[in-house]
Amino acid sequence: MTQAPTSRRPVRRVVIAGGGTAGWMVAACLSRTLGRLLDIRLVESDEIGTVGVGEATIPTLLTFHHLLGISEPEFMAATQATFKLGIRFEGWRDVGEDYIHSFGTTGTDHWTAAFQHFWLKGRERGLASDYGDYCLELRAAQEHRFAHLPRAGMNYAFHMDATLYGRYLRRLAEAHGVQRIEGRIAEVLTHEGEPGAAPTDRDLRALRLDNGAEIEGDLFIDCTGMRSLLLGQTLGVGYQDWSHWLPCDSAIAVQTASVREAVPYTRSIAHPWGWQWQIPLQHRVGNGVVFSSRYTDDDTARSTLLGNIDGEVLTAPRVIRFKPGQRDVVWKRNCVGVGLASGFLEPLESTSIHLIQRSAIRLMQMFPKDGIREPDIAEYNAQMADELEHIRDFIALHYHVTNRADSPMWRDLRAMALPPSLRHRIDLFRETARVFRGQNELFTENSWVQVMLGQGLTPEQFHPTADLMGDAELAGFLGDQRARIEQTVRQLPPHQQYVMKYGPAMAPKAATAAA
Repeated sequence: MTQAPTSRRPVRRVVIAGGGTAGWMVAACLSRTLGRLLDIRLVESDEIGTVGVGEATIPTLLTFHHLLGISEPEFMAATQATFKLGIRFEGWRDVGEDYIHSFGTTGTDHWTAAFQHFWLKGRERGLASDYGDYCLELRAAQEHRFAHLPRAGMNYAFHMDATLYGRYLRRLAEAHGVQRIEGRIAEVLTHEGEPGAAPTDRDLRALRLDNGAEIEGDLFIDCTGMRSLLLGQTLGVGYQDWSHWLPCDSAIAVQTASVREAVPYTRSIAHPWGWQWQIPLQHRVGNGVVFSSRYTDDDTARSTLLGNIDGEVLTAPRVIRFKPGQRDVVWKRNCVGVGLASGFLEPLESTSIHLIQRSAIRLMQMFPKDGIREPDIAEYNAQMADELEHIRDFIALHYHVTNRADSPMWRDLRAMALPPSLRHRIDLFRETARVFRGQNELFTENSWVQVMLGQGLTPEQFHPTADLMGDAELAGFLGDQRARIEQTVRQLPPHQQYVMKYGPAMAPKAATAAA
């Protein structure tokens, strides 16, 4: 998409439209790094609720927290957080068949071939146990154990209350000079353009609030959610619909009181028309269903959800509509869309908060000084598009590679046409057991292997290097790795016990909504 030239006004005033997780993550990142050089204002209204279902994260959040100088125990106490080692996919390969996609590394690679080739040889010879037995994080998740290990020996993320997280980041951002302005946005004002230029080809000038105040800026960050008030409505950026690859377009979220100890993984439970999540926090559980309106209705999804949860219901079930996809561009002229304003991929692999983080960090890396430059805009948009398409492919993999044929949705998804990029990855693994990771891609080779094997994809061959080992040597190679992992897992404390010592939170006075 070719954009009209932008002006070369120096960027000193940054206006963030919208709060929630997206707005305050961007505000905290900008102010922590450039707060002394910028005037940063965030406009939000207490009357407008936040939209979102994701309270689970992935390990990249640790990098973000490190950049902001966040104390992990303090953060966990403030957000009711628990640890997360992966996602348990229940009934995704087939009804009654489960697996875990963990954050760890499985086995030891050879420079010619990754571990799965030796494991496949071991399975052929009856010498190998389950693939997950060779991954520390996966075994720890199964045993409900966790601890910080020396030299970052355990990869982990968090389950957290996203509304409380937004409040926590707000305190950090305001401490670094961010000014919060309460009010509803009534109108987005633009500069005068070139003669004959369409309103969508003009830079944004200000946000006019419902009380008449105008908040002027040089750079605007659109965090207005699915409304995409600045990027979509004002600047006219179109939307790419990916629902032909990602079938779900609705969600229902509800919170329940905890009735058992929190496990260190997210549960993803497949249903005939979608899937259900369970996210355990310290004092409650986030629950919900993500479903396709083509294959079921709200009442069926709601009754299924309420029939498959434990504990007192703390919030009324709320239906959320979305269209999976992304904006044609996420940076146009002097406006950058972040979070739902730029697109939405369902929360199956907990990537929503990661994408906000990546947007904020990329913006910092390309932050304009004496005027916004077209090469920066083009590079930012290209990088974000590549990342979104990679995550899209990984999520679509879960729906397409499956043995389920018990309902119209699963039968249709098994037969759907795939993006060429995903088709190539599946064919490569099926025929050669090989995977690859492109530059800057989020999901590692091990993630692809865990999910493809977990979903029931069996490679037709393995690398000849594995044939160089005789049975005794291969059995020792596999057995030693499994024994080391089991020894470590036995020494880990129970997850709940560790959380209560490391970052315990006070019981909240009232339930909070997911953000």
